[in-house]
Amino acid sequence: MKLVWFRNDLRLADNPALRHACAGDEPVAALFIISPTQWRQHKMAPIRQRFMLAQVDELGRELAALGIPLHLLRVETFAEVPAAMADLSRELGVTQLYANQAVEIDEQRRDHAVSAALAEQAVSCHWFNGCCVLPPGRVLTGSGEMFKVFTPFSRAWLKALDEEGFVIHRAPARRGEPLPWQPLAERAWVDEALGELTPDPRWPVGEAEALRRLNIFLEQAVLDYGETRDFPAIAGTSVLSPYLAAGIISPRQCVAALQQRLGYRPQSKAQPGFVWLNELIWREFYRHLLVLIPTLSMNRPFKVETAALPWSWDPDAFAAWCEGRTGYPIVDAAMRCLNTTGWMHNRLRMIVASFLTKDLHIHWRLGEDYFMSRLIDGDLAANNGGWQWAAGTGADAAPYFRVFNPTTQGQRFDPQGEFIRTWVTELADIPAAYVHQPHDWLRLKGRQDYPAPMVDHAVARVRAIEMFRSLEK
Repeated sequence: MKLVWFRNDLRLADNPALRHACAGDEPVAALFIISPTQWRQHKMAPIRQRFMLAQVDELGRELAALGIPLHLLRVETFAEVPAAMADLSRELGVTQLYANQAVEIDEQRRDHAVSAALAEQAVSCHWFNGCCVLPPGRVLTGSGEMFKVFTPFSRAWLKALDEEGFVIHRAPARRGEPLPWQPLAERAWVDEALGELTPDPRWPVGEAEALRRLNIFLEQAVLDYGETRDFPAIAGTSVLSPYLAAGIISPRQCVAALQQRLGYRPQSKAQPGFVWLNELIWREFYRHLLVLIPTLSMNRPFKVETAALPWSWDPDAFAAWCEGRTGYPIVDAAMRCLNTTGWMHNRLRMIVASFLTKDLHIHWRLGEDYFMSRLIDGDLAANNGGWQWAAGTGADAAPYFRVFNPTTQGQRFDPQGEFIRTWVTELADIPAAYVHQPHDWLRLKGRQDYPAPMVDHAVARVRAIEMFRSLEK
């Protein structure tokens, strides 16, 4: 018996572990492990849990149609997984385990422990690259080391991809008679563990849905992506991040579809489609960095010297930021959108992260954790990379003296205030000329229903710069 262990790779197509397990005639079973306590420790957002479990339900039905049973185990923490896997392997008569590799340190330690536990039962473990186009360790400098700077990584990544290409694995063929599948909602122990399982209708699951979104984006928006991606009121992005984070679609499928749409693989900013491809390369870069620098998974800064920065931990200021009560409309709109939908536009992620760290001087770890606790696309590598970039502590971070001005960012990327008025209902009726600095207009109307700015940006900017300059002394 071969056992395929699904994790953040909840798909049939382009799943190397599943494809290799299904080679030959030996029986194949599948496994997904539900770890509620571990998920809470990792700050996994409830909306992400529901999205993931809805996809597990979909995957279970699809596997059952192929004659492959999907087993569900509830194992509270990663520390308990090796023993549970050993028990299941004995019960099923497993001789080989197939899984796609993880890049996060806790997950890697879990997987090493599983390998050791199963080795005692003579179960061989086979690990594959299912989360990156090119696996960590493949893109190296001339001296054979992994990159710590994005631009040379990007060039080397493109060169490596040209040299070796990549394969899209087809979904496996049917292996036997269709099997019954009991929906998760009918399993009392799952409901008890995780509460309401109904997924958010704004985020339908399924590989077909992910491919539909990808194809619509490639047909309608990819050529203008460089011009439209920063405007949250415009549907200019792919909105594929939840599907990539859960592994409902693979990055290889995205690159292949882009190449098919264009007829070529873009190599530079001068070519249409490259800006979006570059975002996929950023995703790869952050995942490779987690493998190179495991301390990134442990709340440590990339730039070790920045651990000495005197960050604030002010709970009241942090709460105002979380709830969208800062008095800066674009920041408040972004946070309220996140709290309601579980998603935030990438430009807005940069704006609110800069505001928390450079205007409020609050530690980036608080923002990183809050995002993970709310985002449907919460992914440690991308989230940590983005937060450390904004805070000035990470790889390829903006120079510390470059601080986003929340007012001018709003004026530039939401010029008519469409996004702001959607989410900050107090400003729904304000004229566009005042939407980014509404306080004088509100005073003239005798209104006090929107908070005053909690900090003076100009003063806060100077303080942020002084914080970083102090490290040089």
